[in-house]
Amino acid sequence: MGLVLCVVFSYLLFLATAPNSSFGDEGQDIKTCSHKLQEDLHHINKSGIHLTLHKVHGPCSPLSASQPLINILNHDEQRVRTLNSRLIKSTITTTSSSKSQKSVPRLKPKSINIPLKPGSALNTGNYYINMGLGTPSKSYPMIVDTGSSLTWLQCQPCQVYCHSQLGPIFAPTASGTYKPVTCSAAECTGLEAATLNPSACSKKNVCIYQASYGDSSYSIGYLSSDVLSLGPSENLNGFVYGCGQDNDGLFGKAAGLIGLSRNKLSMLTQVSSKYGNVFSYCLPTSASTGTLSIGKTSYDPTNYKFTPMLTDPRDSTLYFLRLTAITVSGYPIAVAADKYQTSTIIDSGTVITRLPASIYAALKVAFAKGMSKYPTAPAFSILDTCFKASSAGIVVPPVSVVFSGGADMKLSAQNVVIEVETGTTCLAFAGNDDDTGVAIIGNLQQETFKVAYDVTNSKIGFAAGGCT
Repeated sequence: MGLVLCVVFSYLLFLATAPNSSFGDEGQDIKTCSHKLQEDLHHINKSGIHLTLHKVHGPCSPLSASQPLINILNHDEQRVRTLNSRLIKSTITTTSSSKSQKSVPRLKPKSINIPLKPGSALNTGNYYINMGLGTPSKSYPMIVDTGSSLTWLQCQPCQVYCHSQLGPIFAPTASGTYKPVTCSAAECTGLEAATLNPSACSKKNVCIYQASYGDSSYSIGYLSSDVLSLGPSENLNGFVYGCGQDNDGLFGKAAGLIGLSRNKLSMLTQVSSKYGNVFSYCLPTSASTGTLSIGKTSYDPTNYKFTPMLTDPRDSTLYFLRLTAITVSGYPIAVAADKYQTSTIIDSGTVITRLPASIYAALKVAFAKGMSKYPTAPAFSILDTCFKASSAGIVVPPVSVVFSGGADMKLSAQNVVIEVETGTTCLAFAGNDDDTGVAIIGNLQQETFKVAYDVTNSKIGFAAGGCT
């Protein structure tokens, strides 16, 4: 395997001098449920920039493609394993020896409001926005990920491989403001902290990034800069991102990925000097429209309940908070207080909330008691608390997730259960039996809530009823 990876990476370096070529347009016909959902509305006002956020697996998503739930759950489990591994051992070092160019990544494994969309159209289990890049600016569907730092998208000439995406692939030669980042640049030096992989250098002195993910997805290419467009008149010059020449994995039809974590190379940090180090979103269901808002005045704090934003030294880029209780039908589940003294990540890329084994076991018992009128059903993938009932008519006991400081999420039925097969509905939580003991608040539980990340003031806020 090591030899194969070296050959692929050497091939990429060799092709650094290859002439440009065109990947070609997809020429796909897009069917949408309504004209309203077909267009993004970029609202720019005194409260910031607000972009429409889409769910990839939404029937009205222009990127819609059927994806079996079992595949989404398997992908979700692989992502959780990756997050767990990031907390088990740190691979980030600052010594010069750690930046060996012989190292190869594992290839398998004011404010702004931006429309945020379900990811079903992109054939992934996540959410995306349309991001503008280059001069003249062109729009590309990009997955939004709070657990990643580097923003990257597929670029022509796709010297090794590009997966099929919606719309044309970004052509650097067609942008009048495109620039490659050199190997000596500070951004190149910072790649290892952003991607957990060392950078490399091409024969033309262009910095090469390597972004690999636990589900065997990856992107390798040239670190670049160009003009980022988040609205008709909202541009950021010199935005640093990855221009992918070898991209494969579970990205669906997305052009790439936007990193929103706490790292110098994340999109949030790069735009923070202009808008502030704050963002908020409402993750939409398949039947609603969400928004990604960027800017220190992009949300009204009077509508939110806040909990401290914590930092775990094992991975300072992720967003942590403190889980203090879970209630079912208004009663706390039977868990000792010290069991909650564990790291809790809030993550836009994980679908199903994970809980340490002891906490999940107590939730499972309490929830099953409240569902006693429904016959039990066999487990489905990672979901092992299932019932013979349709999600449309099922009555579930109220579930609340409580955080330190008094913030909470009073979950509706759609945040608590998921219909996995016709007539079979499961509790949308799962145990995390990894040695880290970490909890992860997934995006299914976050849907329709407004969630604010105030990095400047180290707090995370929740408000119900955020999507339209």
